[in-house]
Formats: sequence, structure tokens, C-alpha cells
Amino acid sequence: MGFREDAVRAQQAGREAARAGQPPTVCPHRAAEPLLRAAWVRGYAAAQQPAPPE
Repeated sequence: MGFREDAVRAQQAGREAARAGQPPTVCPHRAAEPLLRAAWVRGYAAAQQPAPPE
């Protein structure tokens, strides 16, 4: 599996964690994986954004 695929999966996992109501501290990626951690956090943050007004 390549990095891009791993990053997409990390971002999706972050979104799922946020939607499940888990705290951001549950991120499985630690200091040894800063790019995957960043992707996870981006996904988490994206799920926390309010929907744009219509």
C-alpha cells in the first residue's frame, strides 16, 4: 500500500472518529507518523465543521 492510500484511509478514519463522538486524542498515529497524523486530524476537523448555510 502506498502513502497516498494510507493518507486517504487515515483521513476517513478521522472523520469516522469525529462522527462517533470520540475525542481527538484517540488518533492512532503518533510522532513517528506525522503525515498520517496530519491526515487523520484533517479528517477529524472536517467532520467537526458546521454545514454551510443554504
